[in-house]
Formats: sequence, C-alpha cells, structure tokens
Amino acid sequence: MKPALFPNRRGSLFLIAAILAAVAPIWLAPAPGAAQTAGRAPAAPLARRPLAPEFPPGAAWLNTDRPLTLRALRGKIVLLDFWTYGCINCIHILPDLKRLERKYSSELVVISVHTAKFVNEDETANIRNAVLRYNIQHPILNDSGRRYWTAMGVTMWPTQVLIDPTGHVVGGVAGEGRYAELDRAIGQLSREARAAGRLDTRPSRFALEAARAPKTDLSYPGKVLADIDRDGKGRIYIADTNHNRIIIADETGKVEAVAGTGRMGRHDGAFQEASFSSPQGMSLRRHADGSQTLYVADTNNHSIRALDLKRGRVTTVAGTGRQASVVRRSAGGVGTEVALASPWDVLVVGNTLYIAMAGPHQIWSMSLDSSRIRPYAGSGKEAREDGALLFSAFAQPSGLATDGKRLFVADSESSSIRVVDLPGGGGRVQSLNHGDLFDFGDRDGPGIAARLQHPLAVAYDDGSLYVADTYNHKLKRFDLASGTVETFLGGKGGRAGDSAGFYEPGGLSLAGNHLYVADTNNHRICVVDLHTRKSTVLALKNLPSPLTGEPQRSSAEEDEEKDTLVLPPAVLSPAGAGELVVEVQLPPGHKLATETPHRFEAQVEGGGVTLTRTTVPSQAFTLPLRLPLTSGSTGSRGAVLATMTFFYCSEKDGVCKMKSLRIRAPFEVREGGAKELKLTTTVK
Repeated sequence: MKPALFPNRRGSLFLIAAILAAVAPIWLAPAPGAAQTAGRAPAAPLARRPLAPEFPPGAAWLNTDRPLTLRALRGKIVLLDFWTYGCINCIHILPDLKRLERKYSSELVVISVHTAKFVNEDETANIRNAVLRYNIQHPILNDSGRRYWTAMGVTMWPTQVLIDPTGHVVGGVAGEGRYAELDRAIGQLSREARAAGRLDTRPSRFALEAARAPKTDLSYPGKVLADIDRDGKGRIYIADTNHNRIIIADETGKVEAVAGTGRMGRHDGAFQEASFSSPQGMSLRRHADGSQTLYVADTNNHSIRALDLKRGRVTTVAGTGRQASVVRRSAGGVGTEVALASPWDVLVVGNTLYIAMAGPHQIWSMSLDSSRIRPYAGSGKEAREDGALLFSAFAQPSGLATDGKRLFVADSESSSIRVVDLPGGGGRVQSLNHGDLFDFGDRDGPGIAARLQHPLAVAYDDGSLYVADTYNHKLKRFDLASGTVETFLGGKGGRAGDSAGFYEPGGLSLAGNHLYVADTNNHRICVVDLHTRKSTVLALKNLPSPLTGEPQRSSAEEDEEKDTLVLPPAVLSPAGAGELVVEVQLPPGHKLATETPHRFEAQVEGGGVTLTRTTVPSQAFTLPLRLPLTSGSTGSRGAVLATMTFFYCSEKDGVCKMKSLRIRAPFEVREGGAKELKLTTTVK
C-alpha cells in the first residue's frame, strides 16, 4: 500500500477521516496490518451520508464512449477504485474487483479513478495500455492533477469508496486484501436499496478499449532472455505476457516451440497443454547431462514454473497459486507449499534461484537442490533503505542481473538500482543512485544525482550495467567504475512506434555485442547493437496464434466455481415458450422469511434460451420460483446460472438462517424436449 505525497497531506487525512466519521459507515478503512476491528457497524441513515462530489468536468475517460456522471448513475451502487497502474498493490486488487462485478452484475458499477504517481502515468494513452495489459473491463477516469482524489480526501493507493444508489458516500477501505469487507458492505447496501425501491438492476454496458485494440503477434511482452553463443547461434526466450505463454525461437526469430495455450490458467503438463498467467522473468539452468531448465516467474499465478526444454513439459516448483498475505510475512519453506506474491523476475546463480518478489518488496532465494525457498533480502517494508540484507527495504523489485558476486536489482517504485551481496560477500544492500518513492525523474550524471523513472530491468556487461528506464522510455548505462549514468538509447519519440525508440520497455538480456529489449507497449522484441547503438526489430517466423475466447479466471473464481451445484444436462423443446422453475426444498418445519430481503439473479451462458426477466424483486421471491423463457433453435446449447440468497425460519422457535446458492443448469435444445428447465436442490 502506497501513501501519497501531498503538500497538504494533513488536511487530506483530516477530510477523509471527517467523511468516514460523519457517516458511521458500513465499514471503516484500517490499513493492512492494523487492528481490523471495524466492519460490522450498521449502515448510517441516509440523511447522515454526505453527497459524493461529481466527477471533474473535462476529464478523459477510458472504457466508455462518453463521460460518466454520478447523477446519471443514480440507482446503481458505485464502487470507486483509486489506483495508479505501476502500483503492485493496486494490481493485486483487480481480481477482487472482477469477482465483485460478477457477483453484483446487475446493481454494481465499478469505476477506476486513475490518479497517477509518476509523470508518465498521468498520460491517457499510457493508461489505456495499462487497461489493455491488465484486462480491465470497467470505466476509468483519468484523474489528471488529482482533482477528484483531493475532493474525496483520498491519501493512499489503493483506496475504494462506496457510493449508494442515491449518490451518497457510505464508506471506504484502503489497501489490498479487502474483498470480504467490500462484499459484505455491497451486499448489505444492495438489500437496503432493494427494499427501499431505489435499486436500478438494468445491465450496465460500456464501450471497452479492448474492442478497438488491434491484434498483434506479441501482446505486451514483459521480459526476454537471449542465450546466444559466440558464433551467433542459440535461442531467444520471450515472455509473451498478455498471451500467457513462453515463446522459444532460434537466433533468426524462427519459432521452435511455444509453452502455454494462450489461455490464462495454472496447468502443468506438455507445452501444448500447459497454461500461465502473465509470465514475466526467465532464467536458464544447465545440467551436467546437457539438458536445460527454463525457470519462469509466473506473476499472476504467484508461482515459479520450470520448463524442461528437452521433454517439452511444464511443472510448478514454487507457489500455491494463491497470493501470499501482505500482512503476515512468510519465513519460507518447501517451494510448492509456500504462498508467493507477484514474482516478477528470476535469476539462476549456481544452484540457487533468486526471485524479485514484487508483492512483498523482497528478494527471495530458492535452493534448486532442496526446493526450499525463503526471503533473502528485504524486511518487507516498502522503501529504499540500505543496510544488512534482511534489514534493508525495497520497493517493488522487478528486474535482476549479476556479475557473479552481486545481484543488481531494478527497484521500480523507488526508481533506483540496488546492489545486493551474494553469499560470501558483505551481506549488505546498497543503492547506485538516490531515487526514492517520490524522488524520480530523467537525469544523467553521477549516480548520486542521477534519476530514473520506474525501471523494470537490468543487464550486466563487464563493468557496465544497462537499465530499462521504463517510464522514461529509454535505455540507460551505468558505468560501475566511475558511478556515472548516461542515456544510451531511446526517448519519447519511440512511443509512436519508430524503430529507434521504445515504449515502456520492461525486459533486457545481453548476448555478446547485442542487447535484446522487450519493448513492451510496442509489442515487439528489439535487438540493439552495442557498438553502433542501432536498434532493429526481431522478426518472428512461424508464430502460432494463441487460443482465445475463454474467460480469464483467478484462483478465487475457480473456488467459486467449485461451490456451484452443476445439474445434469436437460433437454428443451425448440422455438417455444416455457419456464425456468427453481425448486428449493427447505428443511422440515421451515419456511421462507416474510420481512427479510431475498436476492435472485439468473444469467444465460451461451445460446439457446432467452429470459425475459433475470432478477426477481425481494417481495416477489417465493418457492418454487417461475420465470418465463423462450427456447431457441434445434441444436443450440447453453446453461443457466442462478445465484440466490434467501432467509428461512423455523416454525417452531422462529430462528432464521441465511442461505446462498449457485446452481448451473446446462441444456440442449432438440425435438422431444421439455418446456420447463428445472433447477432443483435441497437445503439441509
């Protein structure tokens, strides 16, 4: 979680505190790690909630074809997400927002308020690339100048603020890992608004940037690894990050193999069956028998994957697939039993794999012999603090290189390059330049005076260190002997796509006299001749298209799917009127509560059925529940997914219970089928 830097920080803190205290909100906002005792207070009466300020006029919007206003969104529950796209904590909550959007699809509108930390993040074109890179599918306001941030009294990234259907502020939370509180608050607010007749449940649809984005061979490649010998022969490994795959090509760009289907997932197995989720850094290990293993930072799976290049298979060697808690720092353990958080780069040194763990702001190490993994450097505090290994502090480390005695770390959020002693060294962390969380820029010169902007990669070359100065769209070179920094190549001209420049480069790899560059936002790999400083684009040959079309699923969404009751396939008669019948058998001696709000929603997956109503008002909820449907043509297939929450009470003692159900009913339309599609289950 990142605090912002304000000229009037004290006043901003006071404003948000005053808002939250005034409304007696559904939940309050302690930062992760603080005592979280709030969260169960009842909602304040409507009269006590302050009216949310309107969005700034003239602001740029993304994922919508027109500017939005809170007034036009009356009737909807609105969740404002204040974020900035280089912030790992902000990235971590995107799956939570997606889950909430799915769960409350008819009544909730999520709006991301992008309030930049870095100068580069303030430009709408750059935000658009981040929206595409992170597959964000709700509207985004570019809060340039922090106008709306200031109006709302926000002081840190990420922060979420909940607004009720009448446009009033209910409360807010800060930091990541707040899904349960948000879910509880939105559910309570939904029931309250539904009972009061204030809820608009018509579907909200927006014009997404993804619909206008051109298709490219690579999609936001994050890292590249070149393994080229002195004769110019070898392989190039590309993390095709947004296509969720690893590309293996020869030195000419001819593709030899692809690991990963292209669909987001975490499946081990043969290259053509395995799946990744936004892979980033890679490193090779050579074995005595001549075989090789490619280790991959599988970032959004919070895992380390190993590619057996001889057998063409993928295995998971570290991580559980779930993001580690940002509150409870891990001491490590056996690789596959330890939860990780956004590993961004990996580097093999001897029999040890070093990991730039961006999520907890640490460098980790993993013994490749014992498979044990642990923190190596960094306390977990987000800062630029030098000192002893485990007492130092990093800020989102994202790139690694070595000279055999030291690690060089691209510490992105502190905009600095850090030096970490390997075992046998001095056991310390030092900084090559003096950037910090809010001290960044674009300045060459002596290291102490040099400034970078969110660097993501480093590459070592015989006394020199090349840096992907990502948000300055440049490559820079550190002379380690003199301590000076120079711009080597690039600049803002490359953002238009010309061959000489770069657009947020994220990966570097040195091979001989050539530097390979993952030119991320230009969707390409560039090859730079270190002598002439000429850059050419690597032309990939025989590259297959990735599989697409399946929804991207997080571990939490997969768990939600496991809790869904899937019924046997049903057969419906074609082209006719029928009914969706929901039958829930309550325990003996129980009946539906009469004065407690119930919730029901149905949606059709695929085709073959049209529902004229997808929601049922609480006062009309009864069992069995019947909704009219119209079936389609013969041969069509699909499924109806019904989600419901209801209350039922004992007729004997009046004790009431709440029950939530998810039922999926697959069907096929063909002659001789039924007119009713029945969803039947029993509550025990």
